[in-house]
Amino acid sequence: MTAKVSEIWRHPLKSHGREALESVTMIAGQTMPGDRVWAVAHEASQADGSGWSPCQNFTRGAKAPQLMAVSARLDDATGRLTLSHPLQTDLTFDPENPADLQRFLDWEKPLLPANRAASTRIVRVPGRGMTDTDFPSITLCNRASHRAVEQAIGHELSPLRWRGNIWFDLGEAWVENAWLGREVQIGGAVFAVRERVTRCLATAANPETGERDADTLKTLKENWGHQDFSVYAEVVRGGEIRLGDAVKVL
Repeated sequence: MTAKVSEIWRHPLKSHGREALESVTMIAGQTMPGDRVWAVAHEASQADGSGWSPCQNFTRGAKAPQLMAVSARLDDATGRLTLSHPLQTDLTFDPENPADLQRFLDWEKPLLPANRAASTRIVRVPGRGMTDTDFPSITLCNRASHRAVEQAIGHELSPLRWRGNIWFDLGEAWVENAWLGREVQIGGAVFAVRERVTRCLATAANPETGERDADTLKTLKENWGHQDFSVYAEVVRGGEIRLGDAVKVL
C-alpha cells in the first residue's frame, strides 16, 4: 500500500487553533509556512522574541484545555487571524498590531484557568515558527497509530488532539518510529526524521469541547511503554505537498 497525504494542518498562533490546508509549499530549513508563526507569552514568560523559546514560556493547551477547541483561519494576504471557539464569538485581529492585543487577551481570558499565569503579549521570532523543538520541525502523523490508540482506549478520538501537520496512513501502527535518521519524500518535499514526539496533557482534551475526557498519556504508557505519538522532521528539500501526494521512505 502506498501511503498518501490525507490531511495538512497549520496552527498559526501556537496552541490557539488549527487550520486545514489543501496544499503547502515547504522551504528547506524552515517550519511549515503559517505554522506557529506567533505564540502567546504569559506573565512569567522569559520569551522576548529574540530567538526560539521552550513551550513553558507560552500559554498552551496542556495548562488551558479549552484552548484545544479553538480553530483558526489565517488570511495570508493581510496577516489577519480569525479565531473560533464554541463558547465565544469569532475574533478577527492582527497579531502584529499592538492596538489589537487587548481585544485578543479579552477574548482568550475566559478560556484560561484562573490559577494560571495570565497571557500578556504575542511573540514572533522572524524566520521561524515557534515549534516545541529548538529546530524548525514539522510533525508527521500516522493514522494507523491513531487507530491503535483509539482501540486501546476503547472509543473514537479526534486526531486533532495531536496537533500534527501532515497525516497519512501507513497501514501499520508505529512504523513511523523506525524512520528516525531516515529521509522521507512527501510530494515534492524531502524530510529528515529527527525525533519522536513525546506528548503532553494537551492531548487529553477534546478538540470539539475543550474538556479533558480521555487519558491519552496513560493509554500510551500502559500499552506501549512510552508517551510518544508521531515524529518530528526537518525539511531538507523544499517543494509543494498536496492532499493525495505519495509518502515514500528514501
